[in-house]
Amino acid sequence: MNFGSEISQAFVVCISAIFTQNILLSYFLGLCPFIGVSREVKTSIGLGLAVIFVMTFTVMLNWLAYHYVLAPLNLHFFRFIMFIIIIAAFVQFIEMAIDRFSPVLYQNLGVFLPLITVNCAILGVSLFMVIRDYSFIVTIGYGLGSGIGWFLAIIAMAGIRQRLANERIPKGLQGAGITLIVAGIMALAFIGFTGVLQGQ
Repeated sequence: MNFGSEISQAFVVCISAIFTQNILLSYFLGLCPFIGVSREVKTSIGLGLAVIFVMTFTVMLNWLAYHYVLAPLNLHFFRFIMFIIIIAAFVQFIEMAIDRFSPVLYQNLGVFLPLITVNCAILGVSLFMVIRDYSFIVTIGYGLGSGIGWFLAIIAMAGIRQRLANERIPKGLQGAGITLIVAGIMALAFIGFTGVLQGQ
């Protein structure tokens, strides 16, 4: 496959990861921070940007580690531990940067920022990259698209929840109930794009 074809495939995979194969709304990975932090748009933007950064760069490093360290040594089974170590190191870097430049955002994110380390969406993207045998360039597109898709989903949810805060919700549906119903409707909306692009 030449460079132009790889760029084209990376673009298709990126768009597909944002909409039709959204890591959150299609595979339900990363639901805990999605529900826990989506009460305010501002906080959601901060976490969403952090997820884009961590997801994009860790999937690149994980691709390099898998193909140039684990695969030549036939240590495929070791990928879970190595992927988690790389993700944890990156999250630690992000945590220190946000604490240094935006203490307010750091306080608002609270425990959910270090929890990015165990965000199954980020680990899931790295594992899908291996299972689907993506090239390095396509992997970059997939990681970036998955991060943007997760970002758009949490921003949309935060906006809806802020609007719902001023509405009269039946007592039995308040809190997690209405949040999960909205998440289900959002998933149906995103899956509605299925067939527009086939990037997997």
